[in-house]
Amino acid sequence: SHTDHYKNISKIDMQILRNGKIVGFSNYMLNRSENELEIKNITEFNVKLFDVTIFKIKSNSVETYKNNQLIKFKSKTYQNDKVKFVDLYFNKDLKKYIINGSSYSGEAEIENIIGNWWNHDILNVKSQISPLSGSIKKQSVKFIKKEIVNINSVNYELDHFKLVSPNKNLPKDKKLDFDIWYDSKNFLIRKISHQNMGKWDYILVNVE
Repeated sequence: SHTDHYKNISKIDMQILRNGKIVGFSNYMLNRSENELEIKNITEFNVKLFDVTIFKIKSNSVETYKNNQLIKFKSKTYQNDKVKFVDLYFNKDLKKYIINGSSYSGEAEIENIIGNWWNHDILNVKSQISPLSGSIKKQSVKFIKKEIVNINSVNYELDHFKLVSPNKNLPKDKKLDFDIWYDSKNFLIRKISHQNMGKWDYILVNVE
């Protein structure tokens, strides 16, 4: 993983919008010590219809890298009334990840990446590990075109990618289907969009 691309970054804050309305946030805090990088994430959103909550998530995770290698990942997520979790570590002898998750427990190849939006390496891999449940999801990424995108009154020249599940027969709730706008000059994903009971956008609003 290209964790050295983030050596001058300590915070990545994203707003979560549904149908153009802010419903939550996903914030990453990056901490370094010698050859380790730790990324803490807090994600929360709450979607209401007529003042009744129809969909909410509250998630905390910690992702740890040593010398650019993911060595452990731990998360706990409350999704509506369900609890999801991941407890992953890198086994040096097997050179594989060992996952204990709410959707999958077992081994995973080290070519996999945690499916978090702070990390632009998600655009370069063929499968990702769900940060919520530990399931392994195959993906196909295609470059669409360069675009000028206006975010909070600033124009950025971004690379537009499409990230999808190659298996078209998966049930809709298991399919990956994202539009991603990537800032290759600063190694930052600035916007992600997808459809799920409305149009969702994750927008980068702050980097420190």
